[in-house]
Parts: sequence; C-alpha cells; structure tokens
Amino acid sequence: MPEFVTICEQAARSAGSQLLAWSDRFRVTEKGPADFVTDADLAAERAARRSILATFPSHRIIAEEGVGSANSTGDSEYVWYVDPLDGTTNYVHRLPHYCVSVAVARRGEILAGAVYCPPNGDLYTASEGGGAFLNGRRLGTSTVSCLSDALVAASFPPKIGRGSPYVEVLAGLLSESQSIRRMGSAALNLCFLAAGRFDAYWAPPTINSWDVAAGVLLIREAGGVVSAIDGTPFSLENPPLVAACNEKVHQELIRLLQRPDA
Repeated sequence: MPEFVTICEQAARSAGSQLLAWSDRFRVTEKGPADFVTDADLAAERAARRSILATFPSHRIIAEEGVGSANSTGDSEYVWYVDPLDGTTNYVHRLPHYCVSVAVARRGEILAGAVYCPPNGDLYTASEGGGAFLNGRRLGTSTVSCLSDALVAASFPPKIGRGSPYVEVLAGLLSESQSIRRMGSAALNLCFLAAGRFDAYWAPPTINSWDVAAGVLLIREAGGVVSAIDGTPFSLENPPLVAACNEKVHQELIRLLQRPDA
C-alpha cells in the first residue's frame, strides 16, 4: 500500500509540473460547449502515465484525455484513474484553483489516491485503512450536524439552460443549506470536504470516475460518508455521488435531492 501512495504522489506531482510549465503557452480546444482541453492536459496526462507505467507496466490506466490508450484496455485487476487537469476552465482563465487527481483501485475498491494542487503545492493523500492527509497532516471531516448549517459544494455541467433540472437543484441547495459553492474542480471539492472546509458535496450525472476516485477515498479515510445519488453504495462504474461530513448531513442532502421540486 505505501508503494501505491508513493506512485500516486509521484504521478500527480509529475503531471502538476507540466501544468505549471505550460501555464503561459497552452492552446485551448473545445471538446463541447464550454468544455475545454489544452496542451497542458495532454502533457500532464503523458507525464502521469509515464510515472505509473515505470513501476506497474501491466496495470490498466483510465485517464480523461485518453493519451497512450494502449494501456487503457489491459486485463490487469489493478486500474489507475487519472485526471491530469481537474478544473480546466479555471486553468484557462488563470484562476489558481485546479489540480491533478490520481488513484488506483483493485476490483473496484479504491486502494490509494493523491490530489496535487500545483498553484500552492498542497498534496492530499489517502490509503485504504491508512488515513487521509494534507501535506502530511491527518485530516478529519467537520462536526456540522445538520444541512442548514452546512457549506455545500456542488458541481454542475458547463452549460445550464434556464429550464434545466439543475436550476431546481441549485434553488433547493440555496434554501436548505447555509450556503453553496461551485468551485470548478470536483477533486478539490472532495479534498476540501475531507479537510473540514466543506460539509457536503453533490456531483451530478456528468461527473466521471477519474474526477472523484482519489477524493472518495480521502473522504472515507477522513471519516465522511459517500454514496451514489440515491443513497446506494458508491461505485466507480457509476460515479455521480453525494458526500458529507457525517451520516446525518448525508441523509438530509439525499432527501433534498430526491424531492420532486429539487
């Protein structure tokens, strides 16, 4: 397990160095409406892959941009989930809130993960049964006891129409929580929840496994609760999720999201 954490960290840092190196010279391509990919994403993903495959050449890698896809269809029971740049829109606008997320799972169970934030050098790490840490300091979720006192993070698709059901979700969260934040990075939302900065988080059906794999383990190891949106167990094959600092806040948030008017 320590080796997995070490490789997660090395891969995340290697990718992060590429993001910093490209920060003033990247080109932007639009994958979809307001959904960007840059030269930096691609360079960071290649760097992360090199770090992982240097130690585990037979392991599978599932990564957002699909660079070097020859290793994404292997038959190893170990699978690495790599988001080389979570928060691309922030990065494009030079907003220093983005990160690299790397995690490894075996038969669907997340074993280790690391989230690295290049702008400030923060490194979040976790291993199954080994705790969650920020720069070596053990993390724990907040002690907030009800949704009305909770600072809730939420992710939404890049473009939301006025009649979108996400608008109703937003309205529900605004009225039932203390306040909400849409920060632009799912991985960092999860890290902040594990660190006690956020109290709950909702991720919609547009979220992907590479966005959340490392963060899910961080929350579990910090004492929080994670599930699918309907309250069933979280699965990397079905990554949309609800997470909270404790079971009470978690259940309140699920009930809100399942209300017909939310």
